[in-house]
Amino acid sequence: MLGTEIAVTGLGLVTPAGLTPEANWAALCAGRSTAAADPVLEGLPVDFSCQVTSFDAEAELGRLTRRLDDFIQFALAAARRAVCDAALDTHGWRAERVGVVLGIGGTSLKSYESAFQHLATGHPSRVSPLTVPRSNPNMAAGEVAIDLGARGPNFTVSTACASGATAIGVARDLLRSGTCDIVLAGGTESARSRMTAACFARMRALSRRRDQPGLASRPFDTARDGFVLGEGAAVLVLEPLAVARSRGAPVQALLRGYGASADAHHPIAPHPEGRGAVQAMTTALEDAGCRPGDIGHINAHGTSTPTNDALEAAALARVFGDQSPPVTAPKGVIGHSLGAAGAIEAAYTVLALRHASVPPVANFGAQNGDPKLDIVAGSPRPLTAGTGISCSFGFGGQNAVLLFEAA
Repeated sequence: MLGTEIAVTGLGLVTPAGLTPEANWAALCAGRSTAAADPVLEGLPVDFSCQVTSFDAEAELGRLTRRLDDFIQFALAAARRAVCDAALDTHGWRAERVGVVLGIGGTSLKSYESAFQHLATGHPSRVSPLTVPRSNPNMAAGEVAIDLGARGPNFTVSTACASGATAIGVARDLLRSGTCDIVLAGGTESARSRMTAACFARMRALSRRRDQPGLASRPFDTARDGFVLGEGAAVLVLEPLAVARSRGAPVQALLRGYGASADAHHPIAPHPEGRGAVQAMTTALEDAGCRPGDIGHINAHGTSTPTNDALEAAALARVFGDQSPPVTAPKGVIGHSLGAAGAIEAAYTVLALRHASVPPVANFGAQNGDPKLDIVAGSPRPLTAGTGISCSFGFGGQNAVLLFEAA
């Protein structure tokens, strides 16, 4: 089934920008950051984040909430939304042919932080027996399968901040190989942990704009000083185009290309020449049979850190030359949700193609010193070509790039 066209037929989103594609799109087009003071992080050197504020887990998931950490709650809600959006009947599908692949950057620390406190104070009997199943990364995919009755291949992938994009690429391969008829693919994470915030602050990776959190996340801007922690989930329903059309599914976009690579350079720092990023982008283009000039817009990784944005800009310039397509970077609005980021931004790329518009980068004023890109700023810009790539790069030099085409 090599060469099988893969359709995106459903989107499910739970992000700081909202709980529906429409709410997320409106927030992106408004170009306003969702960053705000975070009570969970109170007293830490960096005490603000981009939070999912409108999600009522108890109302949506009922008693399930008690056994699920936030990242699993987000995944479950996003998967339900995606299945509904794709007009799928979970009682009528061939369950053994339905896969779930989710990307997660790391183990949830919410339950572990509480458990470690009990151990440190000499009370091991107070550690919840649910600590492991609430926190293990694999349980996000496992709980989605339990909830929806999907009995096909089921696993998580972890490539740091590229995890969500990697999951979508792996899901594409499961469909092309004929292993699955449908795959629910995406990513989920809640980075709002005191330990996570303290670690990234010690690495000097987070913005220190405590007095102006709404201006903190500013991808590619000359005044950027670090990223803002975020959280959320996105799930895409993927299926062969022929199958989607045969059941009258709402085809939203085509997943045409996927490229993955490793820098093989450093645990944290990207390759100084953007070697892995260039390779992943080039592979995605070749996989889709596209040339750089065919691409209508770029959804950049754009973390808002001084070094990473500069190196990404250089890699984009190497691939696309002086005439880069319009570039957007959603982390200016929703912060950095780590393992979920690639999936959320893949969904945003699909939305851009659906609306034939590229949303602006929040808080962007000007580039200075970086290779110049065509950054969309201020207001959305009409999309003149029906293709887009979504770039995701993670610690360990792990890179994933997805290429979508309008349906």
